[in-house]
Amino acid sequence: MAARTLFADPMLRMLVLAILLAAIVPATGEARIIAQGVANAAIFVLFLLNGLRIARKDIVAGFRNLRFLLPLVLWVFGVMALIGLGLAKLASGWLAPSVALGFLYLGTLPSTVQSATSYTSLAGGNVALSVVGAALLNILGVFVTVPIFLALGGSGSGAVGSEVIMKIMLLLILPFAIGQFAQGWAGLFIAKHKGKIVWIDRFAIAAAIYVAFSGAVEQGIWTRVNVFDWLSILALVALFLLAGNWGAWGAGGVLGLERGDRIAFLFAAAQKSAAVGAPLATIMFPTKTAGFVVIALLIYHFFQLVVAAPIASRLAGPPHPDGADYNGPTTQS
Repeated sequence: MAARTLFADPMLRMLVLAILLAAIVPATGEARIIAQGVANAAIFVLFLLNGLRIARKDIVAGFRNLRFLLPLVLWVFGVMALIGLGLAKLASGWLAPSVALGFLYLGTLPSTVQSATSYTSLAGGNVALSVVGAALLNILGVFVTVPIFLALGGSGSGAVGSEVIMKIMLLLILPFAIGQFAQGWAGLFIAKHKGKIVWIDRFAIAAAIYVAFSGAVEQGIWTRVNVFDWLSILALVALFLLAGNWGAWGAGGVLGLERGDRIAFLFAAAQKSAAVGAPLATIMFPTKTAGFVVIALLIYHFFQLVVAAPIASRLAGPPHPDGADYNGPTTQS
């Protein structure tokens, strides 16, 4: 099931293609400037589309359900960020600083929207609540990921100055605001062409990954990150994913959420968004650093889909008589 899930996802295929292209034909010199410009334009369009698609009434509705939303925000931007910080400190003993920093960066990112809601639906959870929760996390992520990242000591060669703040304002916040303003007359067009527009999303994310990974290839990623390092990264990402899923499911139980709401909480709380993380990394970090920082994010993105499929399948079945229908993530395929 895991393999089928991976190869069935067009976004994952595009991410693999972007990484392979960067490994074979990295954008360097003048080509890098052109590629970065294309990626920036694509990022602007991506967040413009996000602003057009996320209905204002859904944002208002989400803020009304504080019993679900507040713990979700605290988990995603608080607990997961602290787990990322712990793993970053643990990894700093042997991994390259920018690679270790990637775990903190991963922990501060918001949830996905598409996959979180898709797996919530497959598991029989509260889809409407999942859509609103994940969408609000993405909106908040644009504003709070960088401050949380910096507050927890994340800077290194990616220290955020006025130039980076300006880029975030122009490439992320401004287009989203324009989309919110224009969704009244553009909403029907977006809904009508949803199937085609989603490829713009995928291209924007893939372009950001290509630019970031090109910088890593130029800096000698294959020699700077050895086999032991790759195995360590895989193990730490698996640990991160395990803690995220088990913890999110347990938190939903402590909160006393109904089963459907608890499922929505699980997938919104444990997933991490490459759609926000990859573009933001190309803005926050120098090209020579960004590719190393997003390594943990890219692997986590793969792993979360592998793990989410069997979890959703298990939750979709009848709950156990004692109510303990799910005891944590499983890697069975």
